[in-house]
Formats: sequence, structure tokens, C-alpha cells
Amino acid sequence: MAKVRKFAALIGFITSILPLLSKAQNPSNYYIEDPRTFYAGIIAGGNFTQVDGDNFAGYHKVGLNVGGIVYTHLGDHLAVSLEILFSQKGAKGNKEQGASTQQGSFLITQYKSALNYAEIPIQLCYFDKRRSHFGGGFSYSQLISAKETTVTNPNYPYNFEQYPFKKSDLNIVLGGNLHLVKGLFLNLRFQYSLISIRNNIPPGFGDRGQQFNNMWTARLMYLF
Repeated sequence: MAKVRKFAALIGFITSILPLLSKAQNPSNYYIEDPRTFYAGIIAGGNFTQVDGDNFAGYHKVGLNVGGIVYTHLGDHLAVSLEILFSQKGAKGNKEQGASTQQGSFLITQYKSALNYAEIPIQLCYFDKRRSHFGGGFSYSQLISAKETTVTNPNYPYNFEQYPFKKSDLNIVLGGNLHLVKGLFLNLRFQYSLISIRNNIPPGFGDRGQQFNNMWTARLMYLF
């Protein structure tokens, strides 16, 4: 919880100083009439996630995706973006699936994993004349906390602490931003783990031997 509070305080600090920075600029001159080297904004939205390799298909787990973003202007149409985010990933499944161990067979009737990350995506972006833009890049995430719960029939005493998730996650990122009105954008993004987030898989959670974060994100972004 201490890590969560520290990261929340960092996000709060970033979002509190961004409006002060924006007062020094004329929003009507953003990008086209008065291009700047750096410009910044805030982001808020949701993740729709699953974990590949757990036998529960579907983007049923919904989590927060909030933070700040800074663009570095490279040319008429190119910029590099850097984000600092709090991002909730994981999986949720209500479909029954069979499992077996040395103690016998059982059904997993419900499962949920909640993975909270501090995340830093970096992308190269292309802007059109309307300021809509798309890009791709990579994202590094540091695991803040992880929690798993399950319901089985008959009861199987899972000890998920024996199957920890890795402390870091590296993702490929692809996304686009549609310019709605002055300063406001609608963002759609896809992310997928390039390295496994767990190799030691609990009994009944797949036979791939590895698990990967798989995520779609929908957000609103405001650039000052």
C-alpha cells in the first residue's frame, strides 16, 4: 500500500502542475500556429484485459489507466511521447474449467487476478493536419501489487504466493488518438507482453507454461 500511495502522490503532483504550465501558453495556438518543443497533458480511462495462458479467454477484467503525458516535438508531423501511468491489469473468468493435481480433480468455477502496475510507455507518433495522431513503441511496467482469488468445486486450497508474478512487464504498444475538440483526444490502444509475466503456473491454469498480459485501453486525453 505504501508504493500505491507514493505513486498516487506522484500522479497528483504531475496533474496539479500541468494547469500551471498551460497558463503560460495560448491554447488556440497549439501545434499548428505556435509549435512548441514540449507539450503535456493528462490521461484518464480504462483497461480491458486478459492474461493469455490461464485458460480464461475474454477481456473481462476492467481496470484504471490514469496519469500524465509529455510530447517532444521532432518535426512538422513527428513527436515522441512519454507517459507516467497507474495501470490495472489482470484477468477475470466465470466459466467452469477442469483441473487436476496429485490430490485429485476439481472444477475452477470463478477466478480473478488484479495486477497493479506503475507504467512508462514511450512511443513515436505521427500527426496529421487535424492533430489526430497514431504511433507505436514500448512500455515498461513495475508491479506494485498482485492479488488472486478463486472458487473451486470441491474446494482446493490454492496458495498463490507459491506462484508469484514477475516484478516487471515489457510490452509492445500500438495506438491512435482522434482529435475531438481543442485539446481533447480519444485514445484507443493495444498492448501485449513481450516477456512472460509468470512462468510458474498454478495447477489448472493452462499448459503453456507461461502467461502474458493482453490488453485494450480506451482513454480521454487533454493536451494543454
